[in-house]
Amino acid sequence: MTAAISHAQLNAQLAQGTVAPLYVVVGEEDLLRDMALAALKTALLGEGESDFNCDLFYGDDVSGAEIVTCASEVAVFAARRVVVVKAADKLPARECDAILPYLKEPNDSTTVVFVAPKLDGRLKFTQALTKAAVTVDCSPLREAQWLPWLKQDAERVGIRLNEEAIELLKETCGGSLYSVRRELEKLAAYVSPGQAVTAADVATLRGTEPGASVFELTLAIGARNRGRVLAILARNLEAGEAPLRILGSLAWQYRRLWKVKEVVRQGGREGEAARTLRMDPYKVRAFLEQFPDAHLHEALRLFLDADAKLKGGSGGRPARILEDVLLRLCDRAQVNARPPSPSRGSEVPQPARARSLSNVRTITSGKQTRS
Repeated sequence: MTAAISHAQLNAQLAQGTVAPLYVVVGEEDLLRDMALAALKTALLGEGESDFNCDLFYGDDVSGAEIVTCASEVAVFAARRVVVVKAADKLPARECDAILPYLKEPNDSTTVVFVAPKLDGRLKFTQALTKAAVTVDCSPLREAQWLPWLKQDAERVGIRLNEEAIELLKETCGGSLYSVRRELEKLAAYVSPGQAVTAADVATLRGTEPGASVFELTLAIGARNRGRVLAILARNLEAGEAPLRILGSLAWQYRRLWKVKEVVRQGGREGEAARTLRMDPYKVRAFLEQFPDAHLHEALRLFLDADAKLKGGSGGRPARILEDVLLRLCDRAQVNARPPSPSRGSEVPQPARARSLSNVRTITSGKQTRS
């Protein structure tokens, strides 16, 4: 399997005129997938009437023979043809087998682009495809990539963000680049030219109700206030927030808690932690003590389990799945926040095996992994 390239590396290759006959655009960040596909179509077909030599199929509604036949055709009035297969992960196994011979000898004048949120690396077709094709990694941005991307996209629409606005955007959009882009475009039309965007501006346009943010939800979990936890969840669901987005926002907040705890544990100043969490410095230590390491480990396990249920469409209604996660977090916080009595010692959960909190979602580029 060849090493995956980033969206920026894809743009650099295309700018140099380097084009491959096969591409795999894979990753759960839908904006990055769409941007990569748009870059490929523009580079290969040019601006304007590109649809004439571009065919679009969907994995759950096409045969392997159709894809191969279309890809084998000669371009008309153009140097290349482009064949796009979206939802490539939905291709049935028998249809995948029909494509295998083409992967060994692709048409030089056609570029076939397979697009999917993830691919099963155990399948023979996936292994052959990722070996023959250029893989473009469209996984959600890592924490260190967020700020540069956010600033660059803000510049694209002509606005500046202060630190508080950046944090609130990340919090309310739950890591979705499409959501962030929509908010930035609304902010560009709202604020005066040259004026820095504040957290108040973000909250006004986002329509975030006071007390409904993921930080308020974390405060309620730490206080083991089950009623408030369920009320905040209900308020967000009623406002139209997607269950997966709520789960992603909460996972992002827990990753931030983990990092802040590490900073404090290694001698960092509580003032720095207070700025990160946007709370009173005198309350930081007591707040962090509500989230012991065993609780954070257990939270990661719960997030992974809920993520699989929400994406797999099993395990009950989405609201019930989230309610179960939040109530379990409240219970774990209560158990871990104080030493157990001898009679209840057997109920104390053991810390889960250490896992990285940087990839809570099941994101893959080429093969399915869980971090």
